[in-house]
Amino acid sequence: MTDTNTEAPAAPLFTELGLEPDVLATLEALGYEEPTPIQVEAIPTLLSGRDVLGQAATGTGKTAAFALPLVQRIDADRRGVQALVLAPTRELAVQVAEATHRYGARRGVSVLAVYGGQPIDRQLRELRRGVNVVVGTPGRILDHIRRGSLDLSAVGYVVLDEADEMLDMGFIEDIETILTETPEGRQTALFSATFPPRIAQLAARHMSDPVRVTVRAPKLETPLVRQAAYVVPRPYKLEALARVLDLEAPTSAILFCRTRNEVDELNEALSVRGYRPEALHGGLNQAQRDRVMKRFREGTADLLIATDVAARGLDVEHVSHVINYDIPQTPEVYVHRIGRTGRAGREGTAITLVQPREQGLLRGIERVVGRPIEVARVPTVADLRARRVELLRSAIRETIEEDEFDGYRDIVASLADDYDPLDIAAAAAKLAADATRGEEPENEVEIPQWENRPQRSHDDTRGPRGRRDSYDGPGRDGPPRGRRPRADMTRLFIGVGRRRGIRPGDIVGAIVGEAKIPAEGIGAIEIADQFTLVEVAEEHADTVIRAMSRAAIKGRPVSIRRSHD
Repeated sequence: MTDTNTEAPAAPLFTELGLEPDVLATLEALGYEEPTPIQVEAIPTLLSGRDVLGQAATGTGKTAAFALPLVQRIDADRRGVQALVLAPTRELAVQVAEATHRYGARRGVSVLAVYGGQPIDRQLRELRRGVNVVVGTPGRILDHIRRGSLDLSAVGYVVLDEADEMLDMGFIEDIETILTETPEGRQTALFSATFPPRIAQLAARHMSDPVRVTVRAPKLETPLVRQAAYVVPRPYKLEALARVLDLEAPTSAILFCRTRNEVDELNEALSVRGYRPEALHGGLNQAQRDRVMKRFREGTADLLIATDVAARGLDVEHVSHVINYDIPQTPEVYVHRIGRTGRAGREGTAITLVQPREQGLLRGIERVVGRPIEVARVPTVADLRARRVELLRSAIRETIEEDEFDGYRDIVASLADDYDPLDIAAAAAKLAADATRGEEPENEVEIPQWENRPQRSHDDTRGPRGRRDSYDGPGRDGPPRGRRPRADMTRLFIGVGRRRGIRPGDIVGAIVGEAKIPAEGIGAIEIADQFTLVEVAEEHADTVIRAMSRAAIKGRPVSIRRSHD
């Protein structure tokens, strides 16, 4: 195996990489100016016919690195599938297919994306007509092979994109089967962000003396990405997130959660608070995903809440903020997430919400990133008011400088005889502020601040001072808030909280009345703004879930499930 390791090579022009004039004309029309490091290394090597083993993360330009040589080597006049690209997700398959179609449009190269969630009849029809390039997920590709609708005997070019993701998703056996259906003399390109042993073994079995190209993504080296963290106990995360969003006012943001349930819960909670979020996770079908991404790209939605797998391969021109609602479990995932902002010379912001017990993860991330991450103070309600005042002051200043308010002078003149002009202006500013500020909380929730505070040995999850938001069960023998329940207790999540006027007595009354369990079977209760956590005896947990799924609290149907924390 030949190795090339490139960190920041002097990038030549596309004209120096061996690409033909019609491909270069396409790149010029698409606005491509200079190749990325992975393109500089991979394109000439692939054009020479060698296999390539590329280590590069999303956002480094690897799609063009393998797709440009692919379309140049395709004979568009010959029927039959000549190239196969495997991708881990439907989103990435569609993105790669669209890019390949754009690159090969002048040459007449036909491309088809095949994946689950799309009607197979349409795919069968296109395959019968004949296509040059098939891009798909392993499961659907294997399905077509078994149906006899996909013949790979003439394939001369195979690409495995995001191979480590396909390994993590359990596709490795499918890939092995698919590769056995392709000719031995084919050219193979494998791209992966990491190279665990199974990927190395796959490459050894199915590639011929590959040239290894390693390119490190340069995004983290740029000062254009501002990185900050807020240390927040779990019960306060939603309130803290809302304040950060109000203070930052992102033009477009991707929020990352660990699970699809958390994505749905956060999506609902932010919708109630007046934001315009969209959820993206593996539980959506392709039509739903397409609608979500269309709304986000068009700006109809300003927040995209996603899991890592669902967001893999998303192509969004500009994201002003990346917010880790759940801190990534590895520095590599953090690097991958925040690489979605601060692109193309624009400034970007990466924000992470960290529970006190997770500060060790934050320090590990700092070591990988190579610079400290600012631990900021969670904004208070007073900070938000001050921010609104500053925005109002700026808006008034701009309006005065634009000098386009003559139609309103008569209103002021008619009042000037009775009131001081300064009072009139102040009243007008108040009306403007009242019209834009929205609903404010009746009482400020005091969030414990961890700015420059040493890490504690456990979560400090005390409620706000002067407020009773927890209940230790009928016998007051439940565990303290933030601690794991006893072994004989189970914590349940109920999708309604303080903002709906819920109190501990409402929860106890509903459970006892609907599930018919003794009050002694209920332990500690924690009520947050949008949800409630209640401990019940394990022996009664399923009974409570079934009963409450059909019931209502204060006339409102609620969702209930076992908590994932």
